[in-house]
This record gives sequence, structure tokens and C-alpha cells, in this order.
Amino acid sequence: MNTNRSIVILMAEDDPDDRLLTKDALAEAHLANTLIFVEDGEELMDYLYRKGGYNEENAPRPGLILLDLNMPRKDGREALEEIKADPDLRSIPVVVLTTSKAEEDILRSYDLGVSGYITKPVQFERLIQVMQALGRYWFEIVELPH
Repeated sequence: MNTNRSIVILMAEDDPDDRLLTKDALAEAHLANTLIFVEDGEELMDYLYRKGGYNEENAPRPGLILLDLNMPRKDGREALEEIKADPDLRSIPVVVLTTSKAEEDILRSYDLGVSGYITKPVQFERLIQVMQALGRYWFEIVELPH
């Protein structure tokens, strides 16, 4: 079990309200993991490649990426494709957390190698439940690469 390891969660989300709700839901779910936000796919890739002001000190390697699909500049689909094509990044689990329920987005995300696909819940209580389930699964049950 990974309960003794602090895992950084990197969330790519352009909507400030969704960022705040996710932060609050993680707190309500009693997950003490470090949560870092980037606002679009370009910033996500800068973070992962440690470019544009990111370095080893302010950009620790994430143990999990939560990825919105619909973002400006570089959307989540493009970022996912880039992450999974890179041998140094592809082992990082990516969970899509988006408003899209489109079957084509779900299929394409799994084809590109996403670890899970979650449609953002509308109700805050449901978002807390989703964060609790994510926490149990990713930080207590599965073994993640170091």
C-alpha cells in the first residue's frame, strides 16, 4: 500500500471555480496530498518538462494527473497524447476529469492511454465522494511507480 508516500496530484483545469471546488473536495475527503494546478495543456507540458519557470524544486514529478479535456491553447486531448508518447512521462497515471460525456472523448481518451475517465459531478457532495474514491484507489490500493 502507498499510504506512507505523499503523492503529488497535478490538475490541469482552466476554470478557477472548478479548481477551487476540487481543492475543497479533496480537503473534505481528508486527502492530504499536495495538489498543484496548471491552467491549460501548454502549462501542463511546461510543468512536466520543467520549462517556462518550472524546475525540479517547484515542479515535483506528479504521481497522478487529473486532466480536463476542454482547455485553451492546448486541450487535454493533445496533452494526453503528448504525455503518453513520451517514454519519461507515460508511466504517470492520467485520469480525465471533465464535463464531456461524449462517447468519442471517452473512447479516444482510453485509446491514448488514460487510466480513468470521470465526468465531473454537478453536486459538491458527489465531487467529495469522487475524490474519496480516487484517494482510496490511487493512494491506498494500487502500487504506483516511484
